Amino acid sequence: MLRQKIRLIFVSLMFATSLLLVSACSTYQPKNTNNLCDIFLGETDWYEAARDAQHKWGTPIYVMMAIMHQESRFVADAQPQRDWFLGIIPLPRDSSAFGYAQAQDPVWGEYTSQSGNSGADRDEFEDAIDFIGWYTDGSQKRLKLSKWDAYGQYLAYHEGRGGYERKTYSGKPWLKKVARKVKARSSQYNRQLKTCKSKLDDRVDSWF
Repeated sequence: MLRQKIRLIFVSLMFATSLLLVSACSTYQPKNTNNLCDIFLGETDWYEAARDAQHKWGTPIYVMMAIMHQESRFVADAQPQRDWFLGIIPLPRDSSAFGYAQAQDPVWGEYTSQSGNSGADRDEFEDAIDFIGWYTDGSQKRLKLSKWDAYGQYLAYHEGRGGYERKTYSGKPWLKKVARKVKARSSQYNRQLKTCKSKLDDRVDSWF
């Protein structure tokens, strides 16, 4: 009888441990990406990371989040689609873009060396939002783009700062349309954040 009780307790502990490990390893995926409050209230660590990036780089949270939404829809391991030869052989992807921010290898290397965040990972939200803050800060310094200008910042983000200077976006009406979507979403996120910011701040700051 005692052995059965011990065995039952052991099995219960193992099951509980397994659940905790699965929970710890799972990646948060917001269900409603159209509402910034829902996104952050679902994972306050994301809000804390976004707030830290805003304090560090000066770009508003809602601008950074609107850019990230456009790039990955908040999917941690997002990558460009790839073509398949004969439908069975995967061909190389057209871009090395990866992660929440869809940062490509060269610019991610610049970020990790210049920001001091050498151990950053593109599939970590905290690093990805910091990258977007870093990039928009650089675009403001080089291109004189306001950090509140979601439209211009997205064009520079997509085309690269050199491409923006050459106005490569001028011949891409589809890209301008996307940039207008980012601008509209940024405004939407801004309005939403105003309604829940105090609640988010209370939740984050209560841990300290």
